[in-house]
Amino acid sequence: MVTPAVKHTIVKKRTATFKRHQSDRFKRVDASWRKPKGIDSPIRRRFKGQAPMPKIGYGSAKKTRHLLPNGFLKFTVSNVKELELLLMHNRTYAAEVAHNVSAKKRVEILERAAQLNVKVINAGARLRSQE
Repeated sequence: MVTPAVKHTIVKKRTATFKRHQSDRFKRVDASWRKPKGIDSPIRRRFKGQAPMPKIGYGSAKKTRHLLPNGFLKFTVSNVKELELLLMHNRTYAAEVAHNVSAKKRVEILERAAQLNVKVINAGARLRSQE
């Protein structure tokens, strides 16, 4: 089993999602974040007691950015040739087979990944046991 070269502990500054202003009051206003643009908006003006707005300070540390909980970085693979790129980086990146790859090609990719000792995140997807 391949393990990551260095296992960093991932620290998130904020795990709660930023809610859109007044999304709790109206069904037509979706909860996904939109920046308030009103001239009198207390949220835009960052008044005390109002909901927080996303800003650059909430970003995660550069070492752990885009890092999966298992310690690898994700690399999407569509064919065997793209998998070969991970030959020297199998302790840093883990392969993820793209969603539009057929079951037949997935088997080929998984066989080659085992030879190269590359971790495949979604190895069980679209696989059926041979009867």
